[in-house]
Amino acid sequence: MGREFLEIFEDWAENYDNTVNGHDREYKEVFHQYDQILDEVVENSIGTVLEFGVGTGNLTKKLVEDGHTVIGIEPSPAMRDIAKMKLPDVTVLDGDFLDFPKPTTPIDTIVSTFAFHHLIDEEKELAIKNFATLLPKGGKIVFADTLFVSDTAKQRKIREAEEVGYSNLAEDLRREYYPNIDTIEQIFTEQQFNVSFKQMNDFAWLIIATFK
Repeated sequence: MGREFLEIFEDWAENYDNTVNGHDREYKEVFHQYDQILDEVVENSIGTVLEFGVGTGNLTKKLVEDGHTVIGIEPSPAMRDIAKMKLPDVTVLDGDFLDFPKPTTPIDTIVSTFAFHHLIDEEKELAIKNFATLLPKGGKIVFADTLFVSDTAKQRKIREAEEVGYSNLAEDLRREYYPNIDTIEQIFTEQQFNVSFKQMNDFAWLIIATFK
């Protein structure tokens, strides 16, 4: 996860749960069906889970309730503190997609929600290459994140945000590294994953990749 965005995570920590649960009108479409998105990630996870971008622990809680052992990775101290308050028995470590403590137990699934876009495409490729070394054959990566079918579609969303006065959302869409679906598909395929996509709302897609 791009550490250059750490200040944003720190500032957002206190209000993150309100935002993802639809109480911030500007980001309501981005997180539409948030609870269902988390449920889909859980349903597609197997065994012991390594979670990147734990945030305030919403997905972590659902995974634990479903019976998974979870090792969490989160770069934001403020968000780690909130997650640990919710889930005192879960390990949540300082780290990001590229720099994290290597797990000492076998990992079956790697998950993340609304975080992978903080990496540029070359970093995304490096992260997936590294993750492949942690997974057995049949191991899974299950991500939920904002994706676009094309650059044109992304620019259209930026214009729509500006037209209704959602300046923060428009700035986020410009600043962060939201990828196109074909880029993500190529990265996973080149690293020997079978990958599929499921659209969850106008912004968010579920990415389900299985290591060959």
